[in-house]
Amino acid sequence: MLFFALAIPAVVFAGVSKAGFGSGAAFAATPILALILDPAMALGMMLPLLMLVDAVTLRPYWRQWDWRSSRHLILGAVPGVALGAFFYTAADPDLLRLFIGGMAIAFVLFQLSVRMRWLRYRVRPFHHGVGMVAGLFAGFSSFVSHAGGPPVAVYLLAQGQSKTVYQATSVLVFWAINLTKFVPYVFLGIFTADTLRADLYLAPFALLGAWLGVKAHRLVPERAFFILTYVLLIVTGSKLIWDALG
Repeated sequence: MLFFALAIPAVVFAGVSKAGFGSGAAFAATPILALILDPAMALGMMLPLLMLVDAVTLRPYWRQWDWRSSRHLILGAVPGVALGAFFYTAADPDLLRLFIGGMAIAFVLFQLSVRMRWLRYRVRPFHHGVGMVAGLFAGFSSFVSHAGGPPVAVYLLAQGQSKTVYQATSVLVFWAINLTKFVPYVFLGIFTADTLRADLYLAPFALLGAWLGVKAHRLVPERAFFILTYVLLIVTGSKLIWDALG
């Protein structure tokens, strides 16, 4: 009961974020689940659900993305995923908890820096080489913690895109990244019978989150949504870091 009490809202939340708010907050589901599961199990359980959300979210944003930005990010993400696979084989569960928790805190600090105007985006779009570097970091952090949103956000927001173009580009990029991650996850044994069984139970809630996210993209102010996200990430990230160091 504790598992479902945490997993159901986490999966719905991830679906809403990916489908409506650019994927950045979607990885909050992983640190939430890592509070009660082995980090590898949390990663393995979330990937098929994230891929399901990707698949059903492509259609509402079809061809509204910035293909040039998408291409550069995806090309950089492929070697980033490979680096993530290499890092994963050398990591123990506490190191993964520390990394996931650190990414959660870092994401909040990044967003706070933007809100407080300590960090400013360039008005002029980044060069495509920066997009490939952002893709590299996104592929790596997405592989080890499903936390590829911040580097992609930095690059895309600098392009001065509209809300919908930004969202559509993010959907396309993470659809490709998650597909790339699937095969290494299989070979590393991250998927298990237990994670797949849990996915069957949670798939309807992922679809519900995706549907709500598309609706929310047009209706709900982002500010209220992300305030809740930041609080959630600070709490779960701090708890994971405490557990890892303890």
